[in-house]
Amino acid sequence: MFRLKENGTNVRTEIVAGVTTFFAMAYILFINPSMLMQTGIPEHAVFLATIFASVAGTLVMALFANVPYAQAPGMGLNAFFTYTVCYGLGFSWQEGLAMVFLCGVINIIITVTKLRKYIIKAIPVSLQHAIGGGIGIFVAYIGFKTANLLSFNVGVAGNVSAAGDVLAFKTVPSIASFATWPVVFAAVSLVFTAILVIKKVPGALLIGIVVSTILGLITKVKVLPESWDFFGDISGSFNELGQVFGKALTVGLPDLFSSGARIPTVLLTIFAFSLSDTFDTIGTFIGTGRKSGIFSDADMFALENSKGFKSKMDKALFSDSVATSVGAIFGTSNTTTYVESAAGIGVGGRTGLTSLTTAILFLASIVLAPVVGLIPAQATAPALIIVGIMMLSSFTEIKWNDLEEAIPAFFAGIFMALCYSITTGIAGAFIFYCIIKVLKGKAKEVHPVLWVATALFLANFVILAVI
Repeated sequence: MFRLKENGTNVRTEIVAGVTTFFAMAYILFINPSMLMQTGIPEHAVFLATIFASVAGTLVMALFANVPYAQAPGMGLNAFFTYTVCYGLGFSWQEGLAMVFLCGVINIIITVTKLRKYIIKAIPVSLQHAIGGGIGIFVAYIGFKTANLLSFNVGVAGNVSAAGDVLAFKTVPSIASFATWPVVFAAVSLVFTAILVIKKVPGALLIGIVVSTILGLITKVKVLPESWDFFGDISGSFNELGQVFGKALTVGLPDLFSSGARIPTVLLTIFAFSLSDTFDTIGTFIGTGRKSGIFSDADMFALENSKGFKSKMDKALFSDSVATSVGAIFGTSNTTTYVESAAGIGVGGRTGLTSLTTAILFLASIVLAPVVGLIPAQATAPALIIVGIMMLSSFTEIKWNDLEEAIPAFFAGIFMALCYSITTGIAGAFIFYCIIKVLKGKAKEVHPVLWVATALFLANFVILAVI
């Protein structure tokens, strides 16, 4: 079913990859509820919605697209949902979910009509390599942050008024202090995992996670609960989910368009959702799929020339689109393809069996949440850092001594990590690519789709500044 031999893999490797991916992204099970509950959605309902949205999206990736990518509610997108849509613009959580649902419908339409395919085809090869390396830096940066190996010190920048008010602040990143055991533990876990990888130990990243978790429990970085109640809250959680399920359609949609004065804001917000979701996914696929061979040259040729959903990329893009609308119906913000899938790909995951394994573990989390919660961030972070390092080899394909190629590549690669956003990095790359081509008298070399995408990015920056 998964064509393991054809893809140069086996059952053991795929399962290890699926487990590794799950552990790398399991934090969303706890962070997503804590964020979305601020909008008024019941916390336990969001917990189950996060699981079911992740399972549904990842299963489609596994069984329809046969690719090793996992999906879950996206970080950044859930913050936009909470702090911009609900807090800033004053929409109810039901209306917010309705906008997420419509975003998913739009993404399905642009996938079926091949617009996403044309966007990928329009991206120059040099930028595709830069996106791959940038994803590597981005993944590694996520690892350093989650392990708390970086410290962000806030200090005063500029002057203080006569009344003693601070006029400006600055945030300066630095390496964390090794005066606390959790930071030392993170460094030890990273070194241990790096040794396993260098020695080419089979399943090195997963072994690193397991051993580091055990060490974390022994040294009290994570503390065992006094009692294990696997089933106590499940009934109540499903009752809460019943209060949320489907409200995007039954309450949110009618309320969303009840006032004509709000329709422009609604449409602009949906546009912002859709643009970010689309390019996050495209960046993840290009950054991890081309380098690893998941999307081969033959598959990319099929993507550009075949009709229907013949290529893996076609199917993967469709799977990602469907997941967003499904997640909104369950009661969570945009479900998207996770860049942490790179952790599983890094240990050899190549087919849908990897994502099927991840989906099963997400489903098991309904009753095993206490166990999943015992895995410290310092245990999973080294896997992300090591995989990020592996992906940096894409930068070797870029002519860094040619500024015409290097400047857009910088924004697609380095700037992506500095802004902590795949979409922002791609936006910067597109904008400077177009500017440079115009200045060099090569505007005709820019694909029309790239012109349109660049205009949309510029419009999005204006919209975000206004709303």
